[in-house]
This record gives sequence, C-alpha cells and structure tokens, in this order.
Amino acid sequence: MANSWGNLLQNEQQLEELAQQAVDRALAEGVLLRTSQEPSSSDVVCYAPFTLFPSLVPSDLLEQAYAVQMDFNLLVDAVSQNAAFLEQTLSSTIKRDDFTARLFDIHKQVLKEGIAQTVFLGLNRSDYMFQRNADGSPALKQIEINTISASFGGLASRTPAVHRHVLSVLSKTKEAAKILSNNPSKGLALGIAKAWELYGSANALVLLIAQEKERNIFDQRAIENELLTRNIHVIRRTFEDVSEKGSLDQDRKLFVDGQEIAVVYFRDGYVPSQYSQQNWEARLLLERSCAVKCPDIATQLAGTKKVQQELSRVGVLEVLLPGQPEAVARLRATFAGLYSLDMGEEGDQAITEALAAPSRFVLKPQREGGGNNLYGEEMVQALEQLKDSEERASYILMEKIEPEPFGNCLLRPRSPVRVVQCISELGIFGVYVRQGKTLVMNKHVGHLLRTKAIEHADGGVAAGVAVLDNPYPV
Repeated sequence: MANSWGNLLQNEQQLEELAQQAVDRALAEGVLLRTSQEPSSSDVVCYAPFTLFPSLVPSDLLEQAYAVQMDFNLLVDAVSQNAAFLEQTLSSTIKRDDFTARLFDIHKQVLKEGIAQTVFLGLNRSDYMFQRNADGSPALKQIEINTISASFGGLASRTPAVHRHVLSVLSKTKEAAKILSNNPSKGLALGIAKAWELYGSANALVLLIAQEKERNIFDQRAIENELLTRNIHVIRRTFEDVSEKGSLDQDRKLFVDGQEIAVVYFRDGYVPSQYSQQNWEARLLLERSCAVKCPDIATQLAGTKKVQQELSRVGVLEVLLPGQPEAVARLRATFAGLYSLDMGEEGDQAITEALAAPSRFVLKPQREGGGNNLYGEEMVQALEQLKDSEERASYILMEKIEPEPFGNCLLRPRSPVRVVQCISELGIFGVYVRQGKTLVMNKHVGHLLRTKAIEHADGGVAAGVAVLDNPYPV
C-alpha cells in the first residue's frame, strides 16, 4: 500500500516538532502507562507508545474484519460449550503442556461438579494482518483470537483524538475527519453490565482480577469508569486476595471481603508465570462459583492455539456451526495455513516442510501475551530439537503472513524520532452474552490497530514492541 504521508516523512525538523505536539496531546488525552520503574504507582506516568501518523488500512478489509466478528463470537461460544471437542482437540497438548493441562483439570472439575453459572460473557479480540497476495492485492488473515484479558480497548478509544490533532496541525482537516471514532471500552463495559444485570443482584459487584504490578492500569480504568456511570461498582483484587478473602456460600455464590460478586473479569491469569499454587486454588474457587466469569475456563481453552489450528481443518466449522454456511464461509476466508505437530505422519510432514522453507512459517506455543513465537533460525533450532519428541505436540505451525511494509515514526519515551519500516496488526473487539442457551447479545464494539517495526517479529504493546495506532481507511 502506498503511503500518503510520504513527503512529510522526509523533513526531520518538522517530524521532531510534530512528535512533541503529538506526545503532549497523547498525555492530555490519557494515552498513558505507568512506568516500568514504578509499575504499582500512578505518581509518575508516561505516554503509551504510539505512531506519529495513522496507518493506511484498506477500508474493504476493515469492513470484512468487522463483518466476521459476530461469527467469531458465535464460534468461540460454541467451542466453549462443546466439552467433547475441547477434550479431543487438547488431548495431545495437555500431555506435554503443563499450563494447558492445569487449566483443563479445572475445566474437568467444574464439569464434574456441575457448572454453577447460568450467564456467560465473552469479551474477545480477533487479530489480523494484511497478507500480500501474488497479484499485489491485500487479504485479511487471522493471527489469533484472544479470549482472556483482551487489552487496549480503553487506550484505543483515546488515540483517535491524537491523530486528528497531528493532521490538524498540518492543516489536513479533511484527512483528520477520516479517522474513525472508536470506543471499545464503552462496548466492553456494555457486555459486563448486561451480564451483571442478568445475574440479578442489585448490590453485587464486579471483581476485576488484577496483577500486583500493572503498568496498563489506565486501559482497565476506562472500563471501570464506564461501569461506574451505570452505577456498577468494580473492586480490583489479585488472585492472592481471592485466596485469602474469597468464599462460596451453600448456593455457590461468590463473596470477596464479604461482598457478593456478580461478574469476575480477568486481567490476569493468561500465562504460567501468573500462577502460584495459591493462585491455581483461587482460580478453581472462582470457576466453581455461580458468578459470571469473563472468561470462564472453557472459553479460555477455546482461545488456545491448538483449538485455532483444529478449527481450520476441513469440516470442523460445519460441525460446530451447523446450518450456518455463510458464517462458515466468512470465517474460513480469514484463516491462514495452520498445521498440527502431533506425533504421526501429518506432524512429520509439517516439520519437513518448515525445515525446508523456514521463512514461510512461524512456530507458536500455547501462550498469550506476545513475545513467544519462534521464527527463522530460532524456529529451525527448536524444530530440530523437538522433531523426535512428544513435546512438539504443545506447539502448532502457522503459515507466516507477509504484509507490505510502510514508513512511519514510532514514538516511545526517550527514543529518537526516526522513520522506520513497519507492519500493522488489526484487532476487532467482540462482545457476547448468553443466558442458558439463549444468546442475548452479540456485537462488535470497536478496533485496535497496533504497528511495529519490521525487525520485530512478535510482541504486543504490553510486551513492549508494537505501538498504538489508528487505521486511516483507503
């Protein structure tokens, strides 16, 4: 894609001045993170890294990503309710991946005891890149779907004003008007509010499971503040707090500090390092309760890479979404090539292909949070080590998506302003609420564009590689 800011990127002095204006506006708008030096305090904050200019995104691909989001919501919900599919799909992974195995153990315990919650809430984000086709046209390809702690809905609602400001400073008012309004935090809060309402206890609270050290607190506060405008109160607690002060009554209602909890919203608990034995016990307590979990354990498992790979198999979508051929077609159009590494002929074949052409593939473990994928020489070394070991079943192989790079400036605290070649990743936020078997809400609620320099293969904003951006539709 051509870059409409090309001539502006030539003038270094102008870029420096613009960057100062942009940073001040970002701070004024609340595009903020706590500092890495003091992640538990808001006394000193810095701006969250962002691009100086909005990045060009084909409007038809943006529309396609929005159009398929409600299908992805339905799919995640269908997978979470299909215990047999989850068990069969994850059977090889749980033998080799301890983290997935522990999540799955909780899932089985909850099923055995009987699921207490009757209302189910999904807040997810489906992430895509723009693959360059052989004829040069771009295509939308899904990277992953995040079903737990899908972040940056709050900060993404603050960044459009920053890019409009930058373009207005340049007297590009027509262009500034093209930057889409975006408020995912409002939509995410709408889902939580609906779940809270259906839980049906006016004095019950929302419990946000937070990390002890949380740099990205302002992103979370945006959702808390939206809930407060609806008179729904949020308390922030860690897994340790739940372990010490959480309990269930005889009806399996959840209480923390003596207060009834209607909805549990996880912003922690998606990687192994976030769990001690005490934290695993707290997670089990939460899952056994009748509070609405976002996500419940089955929905977290539905977001694993192994499930993503299995969904791409011929015929699987048709089984999970019977009688919905249009939805199946929309979903399948976004799938990149995904390959199982289970022991056997199919896995052997995938490894042989990846070793023969490593630049065409990415090796993905069952992990969230960015910074975990292996590329190029690292991938080759890992595959050589794994190829005869059953441990390879804890990974999947994915076709590497090759977007067309473009120039932009990535603004970071204490970093020089320079133009680098970048690629973007588009996320669409989805919300659904189900009561029993009835879907009462299914919608898309906004987007997130993140951009990174092409030397960085992997990593989200919180992982410190990608920066916040806005799509400029073309």
